[in-house]
Amino acid sequence: MSDAQAKRLADRITLHQTCSACPEQYDAKLDGTQVGYLRLRHGWFRVDYPECGERTILEGYPKGDGIFDDDERDEWLSKAKFAIANAILGNVETA
Repeated sequence: MSDAQAKRLADRITLHQTCSACPEQYDAKLDGTQVGYLRLRHGWFRVDYPECGERTILEGYPKGDGIFDDDERDEWLSKAKFAIANAILGNVETA
């Protein structure tokens, strides 16, 4: 599968914020089905696929602690959607 396919799929994934801070977290959905869980707490960001506690496919350490800094949120959420798209397409290993 190509990066272009993953990008198109990532564009279809919607994020639904379930907590705004400490932790900042989201459910990721594709066509109404949960395909990911995103969480930033204590400076550690992780993305689980397809649900919380399942396979962690992306990890990182943004500047924010329990909430993203405004200048980094879009970048990290875009990375998360792309990682989920790649997981759906079978293109990713566990983080």
